[in-house]
Amino acid sequence: MNVKSMKLLLLPALGVCSLAGGCGGASKNPGSVNAGGAGQSAGSSGPAGSASVPSDAQSAATGDIPDNQAFLTFTDRAAGYSIRYPEGWTQRNGAGEATFQDRANAIHVAVLSGPPPHPGDLTGEIARLRLSDPTIKSGSPQSLTLNGSPVLEITFTRLSGADPVTGKRLALTIDRYEYARGGRVAVLDLGTPKGVDNVDAYRMISRSFQWR
Repeated sequence: MNVKSMKLLLLPALGVCSLAGGCGGASKNPGSVNAGGAGQSAGSSGPAGSASVPSDAQSAATGDIPDNQAFLTFTDRAAGYSIRYPEGWTQRNGAGEATFQDRANAIHVAVLSGPPPHPGDLTGEIARLRLSDPTIKSGSPQSLTLNGSPVLEITFTRLSGADPVTGKRLALTIDRYEYARGGRVAVLDLGTPKGVDNVDAYRMISRSFQWR
């Protein structure tokens, strides 16, 4: 699977994890975590904001990452990258991807093969995702330089899946970053509900991504 087709899977794919209760078999081990092998296809986990909302949708208002939050380093040696994530968040690993969740906050990163993306590619990705999720609204892609390398970023909003009890849906904001090197592209989604302030923590996480 190439990068273009993988990106169409990212947003709707995650439905197997409840953001309220986490995922069975998830790792919460402290320290630097090394993932297993990475492949060229996305698994069952998906990007930030794709799972069902917590039973009490209003609990998302308490989802701010605190200023004294400890962060750990996740390393996927096969996919060739590392990234920091908040200690204590539920973790799931797939083939070439990883998801970290707490309440309705989620971090998802996936690495697949493909050429370096251009700003127009991100616009096209969001337009195709909107075909299956009309709640998506996006801003314009931005070109950044992080750690001395070019990175693309785009912010979009969407509604979460419906709460299984109340039917409520949360308004979510997702910051997507795309990093490219040597025929590989890493797509990082950082999702958080409206009203939750994780700007500083997510900025640090986006800048912690390193190719290995």
